[in-house]
Amino acid sequence: MSQEVLAQRSGVSRRTIINLEAGEANVSLASLDYLAEALKVRFVDLVSAPATPHSKINELAWRGGDSESRAMLLGSAAASQEVQLWTWSLARGARYDAEPDPSGWSEMVLVAEGKLRIEFSDASLELGAGEHATYSSAQYYSYVNAGSETVRFVRNVIC
Repeated sequence: MSQEVLAQRSGVSRRTIINLEAGEANVSLASLDYLAEALKVRFVDLVSAPATPHSKINELAWRGGDSESRAMLLGSAAASQEVQLWTWSLARGARYDAEPDPSGWSEMVLVAEGKLRIEFSDASLELGAGEHATYSSAQYYSYVNAGSETVRFVRNVIC
């Protein structure tokens, strides 16, 4: 597809597309959405490196005028019904044992403070502040405070 056709289909200017291809543009997230739609690919496939698992994308998707202003795409999971946004905290030594969700459900967790261990029947993940995980929640799992202070985290349930 030519730059001109892509510009027409996406509504993004040809100049912006040229600058984006050259790595000189910092386009809006909405423009990236329009480009992905015009290319018939998903947003995450457009902005992430090839063969990157959607559970660990970790790509800079936007940057502001200084290094403290940025948006990182951490992970992605397909949703067919809804996405729920939760905040959680577990005191030192606390745990939450979850029942399996229906098939096809998943979760994304981002730790804000402390240390969180997510235990599965065959493995576990230990996450510190700023770390994240994406996994199927259609299995038994537990949240465990793995540190000496309260752990605080954000949880998305994708169904």
